[in-house]
Amino acid sequence: MPVSNSFREYVAEQLGRVRPVTLRPMFGGIGIYVESAFFALIAADVLYFKVDGSNRSDYTTAGMEPFRPFGPDTTAMQYYAVPADVLDDVDLLGPWMDRAIAVAHRKRAKRR
Repeated sequence: MPVSNSFREYVAEQLGRVRPVTLRPMFGGIGIYVESAFFALIAADVLYFKVDGSNRSDYTTAGMEPFRPFGPDTTAMQYYAVPADVLDDVDLLGPWMDRAIAVAHRKRAKRR
């Protein structure tokens, strides 16, 4: 699941316009954090945000697919592709990003 430098830089720039983010390599992709909250990832030049019952319908309504790291017929992870128009528009991106960060915080709190 290689990630091109140009897509990585574009995502970092767009997300960074909303909040400071940290990008870290992971398993051939990129993990994205706000502070210590792992809320997004990039795989094969697709940005995915963390979802749960509170925001999943945003993605399914937009026709977006879940992240399936082992192929189309495998189990989906709790990350969905971010629509291109959302990534391109910082005014739209902010609320989507905030909801994904909130999901990451709730998941983290549950583990504690």
